[in-house]
Amino acid sequence: MTRRPRNFNPFTMLALYRLVSGWPLGLLHAVGAALGWLAWLASPTYRRRFAENSSRAGYPFAQVRAAIAHAGRMATETPRLWFGPPVPVRWEGTELVDAAYAARRGVVFLTPHLGCFEITAQAVAARYHAEHGPITVLYRPARQPRLAAVVESARQREGLQTAPTTLAGVRQMIKALRAGQAVGLLPDQVPPEGMGLWTPFFGQDAYTMTLAARLLLQTGASPLLIWGERLARGHGFCVHVRALAEPLAGELEPAVAQINREMERLIRECPQQYLWGYGRYKTPRSGA
Repeated sequence: MTRRPRNFNPFTMLALYRLVSGWPLGLLHAVGAALGWLAWLASPTYRRRFAENSSRAGYPFAQVRAAIAHAGRMATETPRLWFGPPVPVRWEGTELVDAAYAARRGVVFLTPHLGCFEITAQAVAARYHAEHGPITVLYRPARQPRLAAVVESARQREGLQTAPTTLAGVRQMIKALRAGQAVGLLPDQVPPEGMGLWTPFFGQDAYTMTLAARLLLQTGASPLLIWGERLARGHGFCVHVRALAEPLAGELEPAVAQINREMERLIRECPQQYLWGYGRYKTPRSGA
């Protein structure tokens, strides 16, 4: 793994993000596509992991090669989403969200590393916070304290709160759900050792977080699947909402396995925008 130089200054990155945050989304995506391919060409490890993960799911390279450019677009669209003017967003499935909020049990939004997952939380916050309160999103703080502060402040906005991957963060999410609010998390993110189960994902065991299932089972909240499709030529995003294919299992292990299957189902909707280079099958790091 490449180490950052000791004189790395996160505020330099912040200044660069602010500088490009006003660029047109189409331009940012064009730059990102080029950077995505450069990263793929420069890293044998990335190329190998990309090929292994996508073939494990049954996709030949020709079917998912577009995901290389989309990984770069994800990086370059972030400044616009954090600091720039609003981007166009359309919705599919708002009736599911309305019904989930109406149940008044809280809502757990689940999304894999698919498309633009930053836009999903922003879109929920913008559309629903005035009537139903903020959405609380789980995130893993950066290891460098100064960088963590920058990222956290960038993500904070009206109707959107963040919860770190700590016990305090979990309590924050439970409190939000019990107040009838929403939380969001990526259940295909590899958790620290002791916070997951080895469960099949595209046919191979992957260390999978139990938090999503625990939140749902403990609070009785309504689960919804959500992902943000990146539209062509910088035309914005489409937020897709889906219900579970069947009611959530009542026990932890089958519920975790079921959520994995639901993540697979979403990914198969648009495998060209999934992060196939993500280390989904890595051994978890020690320490919670």
